[in-house]
Amino acid sequence: MSYNQKAYALGSKRSIIREIFEYSKTRAQEIGAENVFDFSLGNPSVEPPKMVTDTIKELLEKENSTTLHGYTSAQGDLGVRKAIAENLNKRFNVGLTPNNIYMTCGAAASLSICLKAVINEGDKCIVFAPFFTEYRVFVENAGGKLIISKPEGKTFQIDIADLESKINENTKALILNSPNNPSGVVYTEDTIKAVCDLLKRKENEYKHEIYLLADEPYRELVYNNVKVPYLMNYYDNTLVCYSFSKSLSLPGERIGYIAVNPKMSDSNNVYLAVCGAGRSLGYVCAPSLFQKVVAKCLDAQVNLNAYEQNRNLLYNSLTDFGFECVKPDGAFYLFVKSPLESATAFYEKAKSHEILVVPCDDFGVEGYVRIAYCVDYNRIKNSLEGFKKLAKECKLI
Repeated sequence: MSYNQKAYALGSKRSIIREIFEYSKTRAQEIGAENVFDFSLGNPSVEPPKMVTDTIKELLEKENSTTLHGYTSAQGDLGVRKAIAENLNKRFNVGLTPNNIYMTCGAAASLSICLKAVINEGDKCIVFAPFFTEYRVFVENAGGKLIISKPEGKTFQIDIADLESKINENTKALILNSPNNPSGVVYTEDTIKAVCDLLKRKENEYKHEIYLLADEPYRELVYNNVKVPYLMNYYDNTLVCYSFSKSLSLPGERIGYIAVNPKMSDSNNVYLAVCGAGRSLGYVCAPSLFQKVVAKCLDAQVNLNAYEQNRNLLYNSLTDFGFECVKPDGAFYLFVKSPLESATAFYEKAKSHEILVVPCDDFGVEGYVRIAYCVDYNRIKNSLEGFKKLAKECKLI
């Protein structure tokens, strides 16, 4: 066999999330989409803000089509990067310039590029459980080794003692995702300060940089004005990986950016490493049209009320049925403890009621399932009878 075996392994078996999503499409053809309650994929159900659709129309009508659909600079259009830098400076006072911003095809590309930029073969990258399953693919593709730090009790905040036990002289990077996928937990400011203080001590101890990669596709999706600390303000060696997929409901347009902290040691060279990593991975010149769209819509926001209504209906109903759930402060996922010994067994039982949830063993925490509630409100409402039957079968009520 002459083809790449690692690539074959990744291509021949999808992630558990995608496997369930593909099953749901097949099942919908068999029994009708209205009879399948698919909570697998974090695919926003809320429409993009009107400002986004108006901007798309305006650009298509008024911009020169050759410019609009042509190549930009490899790291992104200068005007777009300037707008993003100024917006972040206004919000977080971080002193960014356009030459700290690199436009990407969404957060997955941002993470892949950053890992390639800072990790050398054999370096270790720590992730905080529960974590998005593709982190393992991104880290290993960059030549690194993924190390899992377990969370604190039932709060799912970061366990600082466990984190310290996982850091050694080979640690080069950490990925921190808040609001978190799959738990919906927002790491508190106290947690963030403790993580950053620990990293500063370890940098001094090991005499090399440890990079903090802030994975932030859900930053704008928080409830009750919960604060999401901006990590550049707490730790100099921070790279922010951002996507507009959730904040503007544009997942299929694949648009995001990397922001390299100007206070980082050797910041200019790290930015050039980001540019080089993007080049080596083929991630140059993010979609031109949507670069220009997001630059004009940086303060736009999706209808968070819809997600909050979904959250409240699902969380209140499932806890009433006896399920143990982590109440999310952000994102659009509900993290539910399996009432059965195996999360996979619970997934199979739920599937018998046409309810599709994601078992989270691959997320680094066993015995939980993820429910993506970024669906139509009525879909959640119509699923509740099935959840109630499921609770009875599991002897919760």
